[in-house]
Amino acid sequence: MNMKSVFSHPARNLIAIALAVPVLAGCFGAAAVGVGAGALALTDRRNLETNATDQGIELRAGNRIDEKYRDKVHVNVTSYNRMLLLTGEAPSAEIKADIEKLASGVPNVKSISNELAIAGPSSLGGRSNDTYLTSKVKARFVDADKFAANHVKVVTEAGVVFLLGIVTQTEANDAVEIARTTGGVQKVVRVLEIISPEQARSLDNRPAPAPEAKPASGK
Repeated sequence: MNMKSVFSHPARNLIAIALAVPVLAGCFGAAAVGVGAGALALTDRRNLETNATDQGIELRAGNRIDEKYRDKVHVNVTSYNRMLLLTGEAPSAEIKADIEKLASGVPNVKSISNELAIAGPSSLGGRSNDTYLTSKVKARFVDADKFAANHVKVVTEAGVVFLLGIVTQTEANDAVEIARTTGGVQKVVRVLEIISPEQARSLDNRPAPAPEAKPASGK
């Protein structure tokens, strides 16, 4: 890959690389994760502290669920601005409720949307299709250019698209319409936090975080 050409237009290509991670994870590896984090810092309406908190919530909740249920369930844990979304499958209503209880005990969780289906774990083929649909919706966000694509996080489970983010009502409506009209999408569920246009402008215009200082190289 010609890395010079990839970074010739930094902001656009950073977003493109971040969106490509689900498809190219096998060959990009850790390098893509680092670049993706830089793209998020450029356009994410969450501050760095909240972003880190969300990552911690996902890790702790996922570990608690895995420790108790292992391969008996298939659960995806997604946190955005401390709003926790549970998707996937649980074999019974009792286990579904218990998983929500486990997740609710994680520090800093503001709310939980428990969208687990009562069913056995999905197939690898089904999950691959969901990954493809997520990438397809994200690509259409970029093509439509109605809002910054990184303002809306996309999670897909069994053809159902869940949208998370901190957005204005207009951005929410545009995101839902784009996702709804994407081929293969069965349903769209909003898990969005609505803010005013004034709040959005304030978040979008806040100063960028200062770059980390690099240690001086010795001779």
